[in-house]
Amino acid sequence: MRSVAPFAALLVFCFSSTFSAAQVSTPDACASGHELATTDCTLTWHGITLYGAYDVGVGWVSHGLPENGYNYEGESLVNRNGYQHRFLVAPNNLSQTGLGIRGKEEFLPGWSVVFNASTGINPQSGLLANASKTDIINNGLPRSSYSIAIDGARAGQPFNDEFFAGISSTKFGTLTFGRQRALGTDAMLLYDPAGGAYAFSYIGYNGTMAGGGDTEDSRWDDAVKYRLSYGPVHFGAMYKFADGSGGCYSASAGWTDTTCTPESAHNNAYGFDLGGHAGKFSADFVFQHYNQAISVLNPLLGPQSLSAPYQSTTDSINTNQITGTNLIDPNDTVYGIVTDNNAAMFAARYASEQWKFFAGYEYIWQNNPNDPLGVGASDQGGYFMSGVEDNNLDSEKLVNIWWTGAKYTYRSKTDFTFAWYQQRQNDFRYPQTCSASAGFRASCAGTLNEGSLYMDHHFTKRFDGFVGIAYSWVSGGLAIAIPHGPGVPYNSDNNCAPTVGGRFTF
Repeated sequence: MRSVAPFAALLVFCFSSTFSAAQVSTPDACASGHELATTDCTLTWHGITLYGAYDVGVGWVSHGLPENGYNYEGESLVNRNGYQHRFLVAPNNLSQTGLGIRGKEEFLPGWSVVFNASTGINPQSGLLANASKTDIINNGLPRSSYSIAIDGARAGQPFNDEFFAGISSTKFGTLTFGRQRALGTDAMLLYDPAGGAYAFSYIGYNGTMAGGGDTEDSRWDDAVKYRLSYGPVHFGAMYKFADGSGGCYSASAGWTDTTCTPESAHNNAYGFDLGGHAGKFSADFVFQHYNQAISVLNPLLGPQSLSAPYQSTTDSINTNQITGTNLIDPNDTVYGIVTDNNAAMFAARYASEQWKFFAGYEYIWQNNPNDPLGVGASDQGGYFMSGVEDNNLDSEKLVNIWWTGAKYTYRSKTDFTFAWYQQRQNDFRYPQTCSASAGFRASCAGTLNEGSLYMDHHFTKRFDGFVGIAYSWVSGGLAIAIPHGPGVPYNSDNNCAPTVGGRFTF
């Protein structure tokens, strides 16, 4: 079990700051509990602000799975293993439940030190958000025994959202370093009509668009980010340093981690953003490149027999299992596909007093990695890979994602939002025949669609209630559960998910 001591220490510090805020008042700080509940004042003390949210509801899904306490996204999107309708607790519908502290302290005229530390917590269990663990707890189980499994950038880290610090200038911009949201994630939150809501937004629930190809890359560790605004124009640039272990593999049977060929981690990444606004119209162009991007696969890919109860310790380049004294223990490990990713995205928004219109498009191209990873390579959150797919693509994989939607605000307190999303992919493995009669594979061309409609009413500045519905379905290769080998269809190719709930933010 991961230590939560750093997180506990943060909470103690945060709450001590909160109590002090009542004694040392600042112009934007809350002076009482009533003011906190009814206005948009902040819990600020000497430039340090405590903030957070609690978002929970109940829902019904037409094709779902048993929940687990590590899942932070709910079950609104169609899932390859969903098989029965059920009522369930719906966590984090409009925003991620969590806590954070941020600060900005001026040390010279126009120059400030800035920092942010935030984490996601599952409201149904109190556990830190952990996508990797949702897959690990299903390792070795038959498909009929799975609970909900997802992939994502939050993997149980003490600060699974952001953890960075830097310097900000009113003239020269802001430079920060640490774990930070990718430029694509920033753009998604700005140009998604549903604002990244897990219950109603495909590009919020599935971070393929935000991460530039893989949802784990919606946040970058060891990253430098620079932001600059000049009049109506803004610019952003980001670079991620390589980190972690690349693992190793061997062409010989019966190898150990002392006789294998080591691989280096080359998982650096870079991106830039250029955008601006003119009156009520704004737009951004974002480009991102990520080496050795990892997509953790649902444990359906792992062995299902009692004789091999865990994922095999193999690399797709040679498929030779590790044996001997220095066995890499497959317990608490993940299995994933590795690719080099590029993505270009354009998004726009028009906002009037009552209406907001949104549209966006992203083109993603993925290839097998120039520098393969091996067994034992590190993944996010301190996890390791016991199975690696380095040669999953026989040809370049092309992904197109587009979205549109509108938001209408009635009497300043009630928002009605409609959103539509589509993802399409090409055929990227050969030789094969992709047709309904011949049988699809996950590497065949396919389509995913989702539409949503919801109402969000703000009772106060802090508390709002919402009700809505999302419907999603898949076809072609995107309706197949395994990216290689014989096609295994989704248990159901669609999901209908009405949800109702409430949210408190501070």
